[in-house]
Amino acid sequence: MNLPTISRRDLLKTGTAAASIAIASKAYTQNVKKTPKDLTIGMATTEFRSFTNEQLAKELAAVGIQTIQLFLTQTDSNYWKYNGRNDLSNLTKGKCQEIAGLYQREGISIHSIGVYTNLIHPDPFERKANLSYFEAMMKIGAHMNVKTFITEAGHFYDAEKPAPAIEYHFQEDVWRTMLATAKELDAIAEQYNATVLFEPFYRHFFSTAKRTRVFIDEIGSPRLRVLLDPANLLELNDLGEMFNQLQPYIDCLHAKDRKLHVDHGVPAGQGDLDYSEFVKLAAKHTPDAPLIMEYVGLETYKPALAHLRQIIQNAV
Repeated sequence: MNLPTISRRDLLKTGTAAASIAIASKAYTQNVKKTPKDLTIGMATTEFRSFTNEQLAKELAAVGIQTIQLFLTQTDSNYWKYNGRNDLSNLTKGKCQEIAGLYQREGISIHSIGVYTNLIHPDPFERKANLSYFEAMMKIGAHMNVKTFITEAGHFYDAEKPAPAIEYHFQEDVWRTMLATAKELDAIAEQYNATVLFEPFYRHFFSTAKRTRVFIDEIGSPRLRVLLDPANLLELNDLGEMFNQLQPYIDCLHAKDRKLHVDHGVPAGQGDLDYSEFVKLAAKHTPDAPLIMEYVGLETYKPALAHLRQIIQNAV
């Protein structure tokens, strides 16, 4: 069979045309307007404590969930401790790969791993231990091929001492200490090619969208970014303020709810958060950030999921 001869000039023309098409295609994709229907809904595994990982993978796959935020709270991987740390020494590479494989076989990807250790503890030895715990979680993530980790700054109070004139989280030296700790965490993340997302909450160190943005700006690292949970800031910021302040840094969103002037969060649809506005702003500003449902377990996740899906379906 005789093949046609192609000159070097033709090859250059072909290559240039292909490159132009690729650039144009990328630009077109970036400029395509996303809608709420393009958003990804995921699930935090925190409150599914009576499930094994295999049972949970099958349960979530059956309702069309394809993304999770993994908390080590399942019966065969019960290691997670909020605002502290736990012994992870027997969570081997093989066990980590087995857990990840259970979700993968059901078509579920692990977007991120919840850590939530205390990074502002006043005792430097405790902070160091908590950073070591964070690194251990990054090692676990590496075994699972997960590179995104979620945390708050942590919170601290001393029940044996009277409340200080300036709340601990807002003291000047605590801000400086947290900056130093975050820089240490950034260096660890660099070693593991990882990203850490800080989650604001109105009663903790990251108390508002602006305060969180100022902190992230001051750190100036692409590895330290934000998870926005609007229900956590509902008391102090409106939705527009949250996205306007944090939009460049948001890689993930939590989808739960909260009643105004009430501390405890509730499942989506049971509080005062304007979910219709939430999903519209998410589609406009952070369309690639998954909406991870939180504060739901076996008895509550289906109504909350139905609520969120209906809001997305009706959004225009």
